[in-house]
Amino acid sequence: MTVSRRRPDAPARPCRSKSAVLSAFRRAFRTARDVKDSRVVQIRSLGTAGLLALAAVAVLRAAAPPVLNESLAGRQVFPQSNWWNQDISAAPVDPQSTAIISWISGRNTSPSAVRRLHPDFGPPPYGIPYVVISGDQPRVSLTFVDYGDESDSGAPGLPGYPIPDQARTQPNYIEGGIAGGGTSGDRHLLLIDRERWLLYESFATRWNAAAGRWEAGSGAVFDLSRNDRRPDGWTSADAAGLAIFPGLVRYDEAFGSVEITHAFRVTTRATNGYVWPASHRAGSTAGAPPMGARLRLKASRDLSGFTPEVRRIFRAMQRYGLIVADNGSDMYISGTMDVRWNNDVLNPAFRALTADDFEVLQLGWRPASLSPPTNLRIIR
Repeated sequence: MTVSRRRPDAPARPCRSKSAVLSAFRRAFRTARDVKDSRVVQIRSLGTAGLLALAAVAVLRAAAPPVLNESLAGRQVFPQSNWWNQDISAAPVDPQSTAIISWISGRNTSPSAVRRLHPDFGPPPYGIPYVVISGDQPRVSLTFVDYGDESDSGAPGLPGYPIPDQARTQPNYIEGGIAGGGTSGDRHLLLIDRERWLLYESFATRWNAAAGRWEAGSGAVFDLSRNDRRPDGWTSADAAGLAIFPGLVRYDEAFGSVEITHAFRVTTRATNGYVWPASHRAGSTAGAPPMGARLRLKASRDLSGFTPEVRRIFRAMQRYGLIVADNGSDMYISGTMDVRWNNDVLNPAFRALTADDFEVLQLGWRPASLSPPTNLRIIR
């Protein structure tokens, strides 16, 4: 540390340093050059530590604000070889397909039952929002109250979750639409670091005002440039142990100019174990599909009567399918919470499809060689 040798009663000397640090300091605080009479403001000699501290104040800037549902069109969410992005249009059908579809339809208790699709998304409070944050968003500790031994405390070398203050004080940052998350429902919080390309997800997220901390039932961090799978037996923010964001129907994709090239997340009222790519079970109901089961909309299903954006969604179901990822309502398809959705269009369109329009792929199937999809075409 530099020690001042000036006598206590000696007058302060004008600072004559031309260093970048002092220049930044002067500019930041509008010193000599901003004084109308051009008088030089004299700065007392400072130690090195003091100068560095002042320089830090001068250049300090707040994190860029978070953006709800920022368009990520053109960015690759997980590699093309990831299970969410596999073209399964030619995958084999499971021998139990008819029986599983019958169970999903409810015919195990009502022989004539039919189960129709439903878009589990729309304008707030419906659907799951996602928040895109900058790489300098401060990270905070997240306390896991249920599945801490199967949760990630943060990304490697980056402890904590980059939860913006807005999630605590403003609605629609957390599933359910309640500021701070509330106390009921799944309350998923999805955060995407656009610079590091990391996905942070948590379940049963809430701000505990009494304890002054963020809490969640479970949480997981995914590198969106890699194919890392959760360890067998581990959950994530989803019951199946999978990431949630890549399986959402997104407005920017549905109304985009290219085909949607990933599967969608679907729920059924119960499940029976798990198969690849899932890593976690949440029940053992006989006849039910396992977590990770894939359903494919039959190629023979005519889509010509639907609007362009709905056809684009349904074509993805034919080529990439649905992945069972949680227990919930049968054939509820997950999507983003977005004010731009029109449920007067979505609800009747989805309702026109039934579970019988789908087939279950060979359970646990994966291609021998994962490769990017080919022969894609744009259909309007």
